[in-house]
Amino acid sequence: MSCTLQFMAVQALVVGSGAAGLNAAVSLKKQGVCDVAVLTEGMKMGTSRNTGSDKQTYYKVTTAGDLSDSIVGMARNLSSGGAMDGDLALAEAAGSLRAFFHLVDIGVPFPCSTYGEYVGYKTDHDPVQRGTSAGPLTSRYMTEMLEKEATALGIKVYDQYQVVELLADGDRVYGLIALHRGKAGEYAVFSTENLVYATGGEAGLYEASVYPPSQTGGCGPAFRAGALGKNLTESQYGIASVKFRWNLSGTFQQVLPRYVSTDADGGDEREFLDDYFDNPEQMLSAMFLKGYQWPFDPRKVKDHGSSLIDILVYQETMLRGRRVWLDFRKNPGCMEDGGLSHVQGEALEYLQNSGAVQSAPILRLQHMNPDAISLYADHGIDLTREPLEIAVCAQHNNGGLSGNLWWESNLRHFFPVGEVNGSHGVYRPGGSALNSGQVGSMRAAEYISHMYQDDPLDQEQLMARFSRQIDACVALGERALDSDGALLELNRERHELGRRMSLYGAHIRSRAGAQTALAELEQQELRLLGGRIASAAELPAWYRLRDLLLSQRMYLSAIVDYIDQGGKSRGSYLISDPEGSLPLPGLDERFRYQLDADAHAGLVQEVLWKSGRVECSWRPVRPIPEEKLWFENIWRDWREHKIYGGSNS
Repeated sequence: MSCTLQFMAVQALVVGSGAAGLNAAVSLKKQGVCDVAVLTEGMKMGTSRNTGSDKQTYYKVTTAGDLSDSIVGMARNLSSGGAMDGDLALAEAAGSLRAFFHLVDIGVPFPCSTYGEYVGYKTDHDPVQRGTSAGPLTSRYMTEMLEKEATALGIKVYDQYQVVELLADGDRVYGLIALHRGKAGEYAVFSTENLVYATGGEAGLYEASVYPPSQTGGCGPAFRAGALGKNLTESQYGIASVKFRWNLSGTFQQVLPRYVSTDADGGDEREFLDDYFDNPEQMLSAMFLKGYQWPFDPRKVKDHGSSLIDILVYQETMLRGRRVWLDFRKNPGCMEDGGLSHVQGEALEYLQNSGAVQSAPILRLQHMNPDAISLYADHGIDLTREPLEIAVCAQHNNGGLSGNLWWESNLRHFFPVGEVNGSHGVYRPGGSALNSGQVGSMRAAEYISHMYQDDPLDQEQLMARFSRQIDACVALGERALDSDGALLELNRERHELGRRMSLYGAHIRSRAGAQTALAELEQQELRLLGGRIASAAELPAWYRLRDLLLSQRMYLSAIVDYIDQGGKSRGSYLISDPEGSLPLPGLDERFRYQLDADAHAGLVQEVLWKSGRVECSWRPVRPIPEEKLWFENIWRDWREHKIYGGSNS
């Protein structure tokens, strides 16, 4: 194969065109960095632009009414879920209003009162009504408005480029190698003084996923370059639709649709939840609470809690090979004769107060959230005529790449921002991820603008340092094309990788399962490196699979290490424990579990790819800093740029 190799130099290069990446580019430009560019696989791709929920939340310091709030108070709530560094929590809290009002100013339609108060509401793990929302498409509005601002600022975009290798030497990054997705065999080398990495969560690891298909992640090249991973065990999982990927939280659950299981062909229909609840009232309460308590949580499994439903859906889909559906056309069987007579307590009060006492789930949904019906109709799914296929899906990675107080990696001049940055701990307030992406990207830009303003290496300098690595990366693709090995079916290989992670590394885990997955992964790696692809058009998929295999190794190894350190069920996953308890008698033994009880809440797990193996280590969380906030001293430190010192702790 003959390939072409282009060279570009950019002072600050942002990888990713979601809300965090575009905010980084805008912030860099506005803070005085003249040469800024965005590199993306597609401007309309990614999670920010293509996902949402019943009411997508943005989390910030309270800005309405007489509620008492503070920066430190918000930092405490952000970090109280365990395994989150206090300095990052303080920075995210302190920057929340600056980031939020920037979004307001550029046109994101957050609602306010007549007096300009941006009224909030309580989200999960939130005590003081810090949540706000622009509706189901909050992150899309953010991305669209940030793209408009980036265009007005004249920020250059390199579209259709996929990162395949970072160019790192020692403890810093100097650039990257990218493959043009639309021009077979065309590579580009980018030299950059500063690389802001906003590639999103490592979504391509899972088959059962609510991430958009266009979102796969980018941790593989970063791990290979020596970037430190952090809290890779911590992700969120929840019930979502699979034909059109969307979170099924809030009113989708509160209107009480039927949960139906069928065989692979859609036959043998049955309402499987009935077998596991003692009475209709208990089952309907769990279904209703699933709207509030949407992510799977092992603390909400026992006593017929809402997360028992996630276990039962997993049992039907992953263990029994059946399909599960939400049917909004009919009430659950236990309601058919008596209407809402079996609905009690909080659920009944909520439906009555909302005026949602209609005779069928679709009518209740039409009354409370008609946009939800329109959303699915826009994607070819008519909830008035057909059931909605669901699964328990990967939804968000609370872990990721490690960053310091200014979101800089252990690799200098490399800044992971947005979901790829593992700033969150085990539990976090709903909506804090959107705030973290905006604050982190803003802080990275601020640090770059004040500390890293040198020019990037020119072509001669870069090639002198990295020509061997560049040649080796390109040679991998050439070998895949010219190999005499077996022809690879890349779609099938991706399916195998995703199903493995959804079965062994998602919300139901065990040490034996993770070890089985690692053994299967090694065989797949050998098959990939020894196999052949049909044409250069398959190079992007081949490199992607290579990267995802490394990421999956890192994540699975982190799970094994966590269990070896005595880790139990927490966050959004259940770890099989033969000495634990079953949520219900008669369930499969793999669901026997114990809660971690905060045994590891004060620790952060870090993971490094080094010399061809995964190294795991643990350290205490950094506490929330206790500052002496005397104005004149802060002013002096700010003038002398001392606020940027000590940032590599």
